[in-house]
Amino acid sequence: MNGRTLILLRHAKSDWSVASSDIDRPLAKRGRRQAPEAGRWLAANIGDIGLAVVSPATRARSTWDLVAAELDVRPPPRIDERVYEASGDELLAVVGDLPDDVETAILVGHNPGLEDLIDSLTGESTRMTTSALAVLTIPGSWRTAAPHAATLRTSGRPPGWRVTSPCTRRGSSTTRTPGSAGIPRVSPPAPPGGRKP
Repeated sequence: MNGRTLILLRHAKSDWSVASSDIDRPLAKRGRRQAPEAGRWLAANIGDIGLAVVSPATRARSTWDLVAAELDVRPPPRIDERVYEASGDELLAVVGDLPDDVETAILVGHNPGLEDLIDSLTGESTRMTTSALAVLTIPGSWRTAAPHAATLRTSGRPPGWRVTSPCTRRGSSTTRTPGSAGIPRVSPPAPPGGRKP
């Protein structure tokens, strides 16, 4: 096996007008529109996903439900208490605990932890807006995931524009088709294929 595919998904837009605890805050109408777009992008661009690790927050679980409904094959979800309010280092520990038999996994969580995890794993600073996706390749096993060891293949919010050169390390440029916004469309390998939280 050449490596693993890690997909990071920030929850969709939540509703701050609702009087509830942070963990129970629901999705806003905009969030309920955003999340299926992420699912359709995954269905079109990524092979089978072996596992979904989801924050226990209502907004994260609702996001995953809407995303999973767009997939041809729904991966089994695992609610992991560690993902809620996790730092980048804490999320790295979650990644390291992923099962060996899973080749592609998706982690549904929050900022700033997701952005910090991408920065740690790839050396790239990436903005993760609500419903944004990031697709990383991790060489070797999940247990060997380490700072600056991964490659960021694409990131952004779907539906997206195309990237015409591979994602590169911080300080280098990527050529993109102008005139549209969102996540670049990539051809994934054959399977394995302040900030508000």
